Amino acid sequence: MKIKKVNIENYKCFKGQFSLELNPDINILVGNNEAGKSTILEAIHLALSGMLNGKYLKNELTQYLFNNEVVYEYIASDKTQSLPQILIEVYFSGEECPLFEGNGNSEKAKGCGVSFKIEFDTDYQDEYEALIKSGDINSIPIEYYRISWKSFARESISSRSIPIRSVLIDSSSNRYQNGSDVYISRLIRDSLDDDEKAKISQAYRKMKDVFMQEDSVQAINNKIKDKAKVSEKEVKISVDLSTRNAWETTLMTYLDDIPFHQIGMGEQCIVKTNLALDHKKSKEANLILLEEPENHLSHTKLNQFVKSIQDNCKGKQIIISTHNSFVANKLGLDYLMLLNNQKVIRLTALQPETQNFFKKLSGYQTLRLILCEKAILVEGDSDELVVQKAYMKFNEGRLPIENGLDVISVKLTFKRFLEIAEKIDKQVVVITDNDGDFENNITKKYQNFDGKPFIKICADDRNELKTLEPQFVDANKDQLDVLCRAIGVNQADYNTESDIVKYMISNKTTWSLRLFESDEPVRFPQYIIDAIKWCNE
Repeated sequence: MKIKKVNIENYKCFKGQFSLELNPDINILVGNNEAGKSTILEAIHLALSGMLNGKYLKNELTQYLFNNEVVYEYIASDKTQSLPQILIEVYFSGEECPLFEGNGNSEKAKGCGVSFKIEFDTDYQDEYEALIKSGDINSIPIEYYRISWKSFARESISSRSIPIRSVLIDSSSNRYQNGSDVYISRLIRDSLDDDEKAKISQAYRKMKDVFMQEDSVQAINNKIKDKAKVSEKEVKISVDLSTRNAWETTLMTYLDDIPFHQIGMGEQCIVKTNLALDHKKSKEANLILLEEPENHLSHTKLNQFVKSIQDNCKGKQIIISTHNSFVANKLGLDYLMLLNNQKVIRLTALQPETQNFFKKLSGYQTLRLILCEKAILVEGDSDELVVQKAYMKFNEGRLPIENGLDVISVKLTFKRFLEIAEKIDKQVVVITDNDGDFENNITKKYQNFDGKPFIKICADDRNELKTLEPQFVDANKDQLDVLCRAIGVNQADYNTESDIVKYMISNKTTWSLRLFESDEPVRFPQYIIDAIKWCNE
């Protein structure tokens, strides 16, 4: 049995209803920070296990689980309407499961699944009305809320009755402590019999006796006894034997004679995740939820790690959140889901030629558009340098990337990237040449993007100025001396506009790099200025 869909309402970054269809095998969630990738994994695990951050949520209710905007709207309201609720619905597919089938879901349609709801408990109606009259409401009164966990058949359920088992793996999480005690405990629990555990316990007690008989320890305890007047009882240091299995949490794991917590974070991530995947609960789970597996890993280690995931998770449904293009490419771009502003686009939803383009475009470029806040698309490396320099001029010397804006060189494939931007409302501006025919190369070519509020096309409409070089010279035609100094040429050798244009065309990267490093007060073409102003709005 697999998950085919999840609905999330008012949970953390998701205001109102959000729905996500899932593949039965691999799902790769990609998006900028705060896009909701981790929240989706967390919500699914919560609806299947009732647990959040390793604890049962029924004992940890807080208003911070609610979307901030929903909270603010409630506080500003007259409180006469229904209180906000959180709803997480997980739809199953596969084997028949009559106990979970029904129309007890937000869609009121027959389905198979579970509904996890955090809602107002009407048993507290009188108390809540008294609170309203007092006017003392500055937050959601979470003390009047309850958790309702039911199947679509409207029957109350627990995690034991749910036919899908999930495991949430976050290799960077501190909940593993230093990882060592967890590692040893799992080896013991899964591999040793009772007789072997007893022998370890006895050896640990002998270690305690040896420790206490050391002259230095006895001297320290005598000193403590003389100075510690906190109680009539004797105060001393010793080894923890307060529980029968106390030794489990005090033994230390070593890798090549180095304590576990002293090895590199990348190696720790690999060990922790492999432990989680190899654990009994993971082996029994139908669903693996994996949070950003690329943390702290080099390219080589990441390659090994992804192979380990593929080998350990065969036959299971996997949902992975990532910022890493390599992870996405390695596991398969067909499984890619791009998140932005509570919208989702799958690579398979793009036109076939666009799908093929991004499948061939491996590596860093694949995901840059989705991971930035805004994007400027340019044709080549020289355009990228010039645009960055212009941006710095109008933004107090800050690079575009410092403001969350990525300048991406995409050659002449603007429309491929714009197809994604249109579907996820990503703010993107194109800076391009007219190549001597503004009507066909600009107006007609990009007519399908006219009126799109998130997309702007910027180009010079003078056909005689075909490319960036003549456009740049034209913008500085009354200060050619300044331009020559900025691009590092002698004006005596290049004293006409035509000569300078020829040089710039023959030395694209050289002049643009010199310009980028120059402090000369050059002027930029108006269409580049227009693009930057649009980004700054």
